[in-house]
Amino acid sequence: MGAGLMEYRMLYRHIGITAFAAAALMTAQPAVAAEPRAVIELFTSQGCSSCPPADKLIGELQKDPSLVTMSLAVDYWDYLGWKDTLAVPGHANRQRAYAKARGDREVYTPQVVVNGVVHVLGSDKAAIDRAIAETRRTAAPLALPVKMTIADDKVTVNVPAAKDNRTSGEVWLCPITKEAQVAIGRGENHGRTITYHNVVRRWVKLGDWTGKAETFSVPLADVANKDIDSFAVVVQSGVAASPGVMLGVAVAAVR
Repeated sequence: MGAGLMEYRMLYRHIGITAFAAAALMTAQPAVAAEPRAVIELFTSQGCSSCPPADKLIGELQKDPSLVTMSLAVDYWDYLGWKDTLAVPGHANRQRAYAKARGDREVYTPQVVVNGVVHVLGSDKAAIDRAIAETRRTAAPLALPVKMTIADDKVTVNVPAAKDNRTSGEVWLCPITKEAQVAIGRGENHGRTITYHNVVRRWVKLGDWTGKAETFSVPLADVANKDIDSFAVVVQSGVAASPGVMLGVAVAAVR
């Protein structure tokens, strides 16, 4: 699908220093051990009739422990008659920023961006597999073994020192809802109930990485609520307005 996009302000922002009481239901869990080979971002919409196969595919891909999958719901199809209940306005900005960084005008749903550098149709598994192989061959993504722990009512992220000449990036924490079922009442998917997987609810900038070993920490209560059951953290080259290759990633369950 394609259409002119409205301008939105970026939702991304730094953590505020004010914290509320930590939710008692949050139980500390260690980070999931894995050697990730790809970060897969799916730009999707409840108002897009072409998206459900991609939403289903993300649910299948998340079973692969070497893949970090994230659903980024956009709101630019809301005018078709259904307001996306999971959309984050900043996701449209992120999608456009990727297109600008690549030098193309390819902004559509369902769109998958692999390791921050290659885009393909989100419902095409073979294309996603090829993109993973291509990025690993040409861009050498995810070389940084990032670690994340959730303990003592804090989320702590450790980023090691650079292993190559890539010595700068931004560190973003993504609170995630692992599964969300939505009954869609209007629009192109009227009458359907669709399950969305690994839904990103916010983007929280923890800081900048400059090539040196760094530790970032934030109170759990600042970034989690009853809908959040896991986190992903990405270290990405470039800046939010012009994102580049994924340098490192980690995931952890809250409960």
